[in-house]
Amino acid sequence: MIPEIPTNWRGVLGDVTGERWYRELDAFLDGELAAGREILPARADVFNALRLTPPGAVRVVLLGQDPYPTPGHAHGLCFSVRPHVRPLPRSLQNIHKELRADLGGDHFATPAHGCLESWARQGVLLLNTVLTVRAGEAGSHRGRGWEIFTDRVIAAVNALPGTVVFVLWGNQARAKRGVITGARHRIVESAHPSPLSARLFFGCKCFSAVNRHLAEAGRGRIDWCLAEAAGADAASAAGADTAEAASVARATGAASVAKAAGTASAAEAAGGSEGLLPGF
Repeated sequence: MIPEIPTNWRGVLGDVTGERWYRELDAFLDGELAAGREILPARADVFNALRLTPPGAVRVVLLGQDPYPTPGHAHGLCFSVRPHVRPLPRSLQNIHKELRADLGGDHFATPAHGCLESWARQGVLLLNTVLTVRAGEAGSHRGRGWEIFTDRVIAAVNALPGTVVFVLWGNQARAKRGVITGARHRIVESAHPSPLSARLFFGCKCFSAVNRHLAEAGRGRIDWCLAEAAGADAASAAGADTAEAASVARATGAASVAKAAGTASAAEAAGGSEGLLPGF
C-alpha cells in the first residue's frame, strides 16, 4: 500500500524500504485494505509533504500528529485540508486565529480555505508524525512503524548543512526533540492548536518566531499569507520539481545558532492529534 518514496528523498533516507519495520508497516496497511477499511489520506497523497518540499528546500519543519480522520480532509500535509473543505477543522481555525494575532490584521487576512500548500512550496515541511489513519478513528495507525519513518525524515533534515527551524506543537511532536541535535538548528515549541489545548497555544507567536530565526540565519522569511486559490490542491510533480530547483539556488550554509525552545504546560497532554475528533 505504501507508495514509492519521492526520488529526491531516497538519497537522504537510505534504503528504509528493505528494513523489517517498513515491511511490517506495509503489510499492516495492506491488511487494513483487505479488511475493507478506508485509509486516509489517499495512497497518492501519503508522501505529499516530501513531494512538495524536497530536502534541499527545507527551511522549516512543522510537525503534526495524525492525519485528519474525516474523509475528504487529509491530503498528506499536516494541519492542511483541500481548498473546498468547509467548515475548517477547529485546530486549523485556531491556527488562523493565532496567525492573525501574531502577524496583525494588516499582514494576515484570514482566508476561507485551509490549504497550506503555499507554505510547503516555500520550504515548510508539513510532516505528520504518523502518515496514515483509519477513516473515523483518530490515532488508529500509531505504533505501527510510521514513527520510525518520520524519525528518519527528521534525522535526515537534521543532517542538512543549513539552519532549519523545527516547530513542535503538542506532546507527540515534542517527543521528536531528541532527534534534533544540530546546534545550527532552532526549535519553537508550543501546545497543540486543538480546542482541548488552544488556551496554551494562543499567544505562542510561533510564526513571527520562525521568521525571526530564519532571518538571523540568512535564510529569508516565510510568507504565511494564504491567498485564495481554488486549484491549490491540484499541484503536479512538475510543480514540485520547480520548487526544488528554486530551493537549491537559495539554500545557504549553516549559521552557528542556539536552540530557542518555547514552554507549555503539561496540561496540554489532553491536546490529542489533528484528528482528535472528526470536527477538530
